[in-house]
Amino acid sequence: MTSDRHRLTINASKLFATFFLMTIAQDTDRLAATATIPNDTVAKSSSVLLADGRNNRPKAKHQSQTEIAQVPPPSAPLAPTPASAEPELTIDVTGERKLYLPKSTPTYTIDSQQIERQGSKNVADTLNNLPGFAINNAGYGADIHTGTYYRGASINQFIILLNGRPIGNNINTYHGATDLNSIPVDAIDRIELSSGASTIIYGSETFGGVVNIITKTYRGTPETRVSAELGSYGRQDYRASYTGGDRKLNYRIGVEKYRIDNNYSVPVGAANRDPATGKLTNADTDLISYSGNISATINDRNQLDFDVTKTASRRGLVYFGFPFQRDRLNHDNLNLGLNWRSQLATNQTSTLNTTIGYTQDYFETFGPSGNNNRTGTLDTQAITGRVEHNWKTSATNTLRWGGEIQNRKLNGTSTSTVPSRIAFNEVENRNVFNTALFAVDTWKLTDRVAIDLGVRQNFNSQFGNYLNPSLGSRWEITPNLALRASVAGAQRNPGLDQLYLYDTVHGWFPNPNLKPETGATWTAGFDLAVSPTSTGTITYFGSSLNDRLATQAISPTVTQWANIGQVSTNGLEIGFKQQITPQWSAFANYTYTDAKIQTGAERGLQLSLIPYSVAQVGIGYANKGWEVNLLTNYNAGMRRAFFTNPGQVSTDFIPSFLNLDLGARIPVSEHVGINLYVENLADVQYEKVNRIYSPGRTYRVGVSANF
Repeated sequence: MTSDRHRLTINASKLFATFFLMTIAQDTDRLAATATIPNDTVAKSSSVLLADGRNNRPKAKHQSQTEIAQVPPPSAPLAPTPASAEPELTIDVTGERKLYLPKSTPTYTIDSQQIERQGSKNVADTLNNLPGFAINNAGYGADIHTGTYYRGASINQFIILLNGRPIGNNINTYHGATDLNSIPVDAIDRIELSSGASTIIYGSETFGGVVNIITKTYRGTPETRVSAELGSYGRQDYRASYTGGDRKLNYRIGVEKYRIDNNYSVPVGAANRDPATGKLTNADTDLISYSGNISATINDRNQLDFDVTKTASRRGLVYFGFPFQRDRLNHDNLNLGLNWRSQLATNQTSTLNTTIGYTQDYFETFGPSGNNNRTGTLDTQAITGRVEHNWKTSATNTLRWGGEIQNRKLNGTSTSTVPSRIAFNEVENRNVFNTALFAVDTWKLTDRVAIDLGVRQNFNSQFGNYLNPSLGSRWEITPNLALRASVAGAQRNPGLDQLYLYDTVHGWFPNPNLKPETGATWTAGFDLAVSPTSTGTITYFGSSLNDRLATQAISPTVTQWANIGQVSTNGLEIGFKQQITPQWSAFANYTYTDAKIQTGAERGLQLSLIPYSVAQVGIGYANKGWEVNLLTNYNAGMRRAFFTNPGQVSTDFIPSFLNLDLGARIPVSEHVGINLYVENLADVQYEKVNRIYSPGRTYRVGVSANF
């Protein structure tokens, strides 16, 4: 089966490669005499682009922070710009070009309009349609155990930012890993995904990359937005927000309430199948979230922004129990951030960003084990301070440098009435302090060649001092074809729970002697602009990870966290998008990931829960408020993890599956619309991941209004 799967994915790679080689050969005379292309336009080619019909719509009141800030008049108020924002690269095919510097790695971007058309309810839903991601814990029947992966790296091996500040918690037990399902989308302006050399600005854990979630900034007249949606299996989603203010002070507040029962029929052998009814049990989710931000323009050079999100979710767990997993999970999350952005020079060549952030994740897992009970809590808190200076030192040089501090604290408890585990009940209070200095310098060596040279020096109270370098380059071969490459060092330290806290839920022992995961990550590829409306990317990516962290049976009765070996990852991403007409657009993404275990008992196997191949294809139409979008997702199947049915083994692969979703918006008036979604049009019930099944065809209908 595995060899056939490899044959399928390799053939798919050849087909895509052939297609892009053909597009390179096309006549570039179709380009306009002068084309203005945003610096990351080509890079965004793998973003989900559905028809937006922007020429037929009034200007949105919620604008991108970058759009506002790019070319303000001298008297305009300063708008906030996230740390990842870059100015535009203007390309004139006659040879004249502005002196902004390109990036050595692309930034994939998905904006709020695209998120809305997908019908996404959280960040996990949204990222699932970007190249490189394998998100198993999103959608119907989702369970937090099943994980989020990017280019073969787990969620703790890449960095998650909210408005440029880290919000990941780096914990692993009690189902406490950073949960993208708990981040609402109603307040999001866009999500940016980057990788390669410049990612060391944000941390050393960049085996995968950086996900930056950027919230909306209000500009324009006051507006109220409300929506309500009902769907299959008890799905309910209600949202409301209000924005207001004036030229100097603007604000936004929002609330969302979401619930789903997930009580659909599943086949024999499925996780948490009730034998009496044949339905999935203990898979419900109930979530409420609040969000808000205040933006104050102090003067033409200084901007102050404050944002907050608060989320509380209650859910059942499905993943590893037989005959039933009855445990429940409560997750409360709070994120606060204050950012001061100051222009140090009148020509915007020197910008200082100062950020203070606070994040709290509280997880409580509880449930019965036979006639006994068990409870585990993880309360993680992090305070982060960051200063970054973006300095255009010359027409051909840009320096990003600064420093950050972070204090991360864990309060954890293990409580069990199981006789064999009572002796391990405990309370742990631990913290780790980290400071870092970072710098990335971009030189434009010639009119078409630029390099990025970066370094990050960390000072960690738990694991000492360590250095992570990076190098990137970009060669603009022609105005519509660029070659890029990057390499960076990475280190991910063990979580405080892995080091110190007994996991009474799973029965896993901590290990204070754990070493960090270390290694390197690299990319190489092409960015293509076949025409002003047709772009694409081809990216080879890879990483080498040493001292991989996982649980290991050290005796018949003891399982402990350990450094168990090496993983080598190699893969290919291909993305293409086409604005066919002002009303019609299409996109296609394909990712092949070979994440091979190099040592230990599972040597030669693919990492569990990571598919070899995933692909997305979409086509959309939008005109005068009418929208229709068709999205296809393909998953080649993945290796099951260690929680298996009797008779199954962890070397089994689940079958591949193909999913087809349809979404539409029908305008009722200028400010009111009806939203319709039909997911899994073929009504095929497939195994999503590790014995968790989809429900087949589902429906959603909703209404949205703004006034």
